[in-house]
Amino acid sequence: MQYFEGSAISHICVHKVGNQSEDEYLTISKKELAVDDTVKELLTRYFLNPFKSEEYFQFFSDNEDLHRNEVWTYVSAIFDRPEQTLAQSKNLAQHLYNQGTLPEIKGGEFYVVYFKEGLLNGETVDAIGLFKSENKEPFLKVFPMDEHFEVESEEGINVNKLDKGCMIFNTDKENGYIVSVVDGKSKADGRYWTDAFLRIRQRQDQYYNTESTMALYKTYVTDRLPEEYNVTRADQADLLNRSLQFFKEKQHFDKETFNSEVLGHKEYIESFDRYKQHYTAEHDMEIAENFSISPAAVKRQNRAYKSVIKLDKNFHIYIHGDRNMIEHGEDDKGRFYKLYFHNEE
Repeated sequence: MQYFEGSAISHICVHKVGNQSEDEYLTISKKELAVDDTVKELLTRYFLNPFKSEEYFQFFSDNEDLHRNEVWTYVSAIFDRPEQTLAQSKNLAQHLYNQGTLPEIKGGEFYVVYFKEGLLNGETVDAIGLFKSENKEPFLKVFPMDEHFEVESEEGINVNKLDKGCMIFNTDKENGYIVSVVDGKSKADGRYWTDAFLRIRQRQDQYYNTESTMALYKTYVTDRLPEEYNVTRADQADLLNRSLQFFKEKQHFDKETFNSEVLGHKEYIESFDRYKQHYTAEHDMEIAENFSISPAAVKRQNRAYKSVIKLDKNFHIYIHGDRNMIEHGEDDKGRFYKLYFHNEE
């Protein structure tokens, strides 16, 4: 995510949003926050540095009428007239306060910030940031007093740790904007920020298609394929390795090419098609059959593509390459794997 470079804060508002179920208050500021350049630069880093992911979202509503999504409506008004940032920030704060109906949700400072002319993937766009700081950390303040020093303990915000954040970029408005999210949620507050307040869903872009296809294929190979065919764990590892190499080496995903180079067997191809159709219908989702591959999504899925065969509690076999260098069999001592190699290190 490349928005930090060149962006500048033109409006910043802060309100105190408590938890209404705990009888805490919503405290609305009557003025925008006035800060000097040093503090503004510190706030810019605090707000923007956590946004590193290339996974993007968009606003939605249940009946596809975006005007029924409160956050979309209020930020659209700000984009139309940035001088309305303070007025609309009050509406956003009230909407956030209305979602605080669980006792586990923490109160905190809520910021609405207007950024001018930052870069998003090479394109210059304005953006609106919504941020919430919930956790305070102790720090020591050391100061001189006459001929000695004294120390006081205070609590404040750790500027290296944003609790919740959302960047909304002024592009693709009719489809719910392009949205990036940070949500350091605890297990207690569930999906309070993303679902209840923002009401966002993942955009069906190249990141989504890459990640979804890789995750779906991994589930098919590890769960469904062994149920339908007599495949060994080594065969499964080989299929996963070939798939991972495909996504790492190609720039574009094409279903027919993938089927030919990775799945290979006609029965596997037909089986995977059936599995994909059932899975996408059950989860009410769509995955494209042709798309540009997202390197960031491949890198993220790479962590899940671990080709490891675990044998009881005695051995782990990590398979990284040639399937022909490992054999599976059984004799009077039990089941076994035979490994071939050229060099030992």
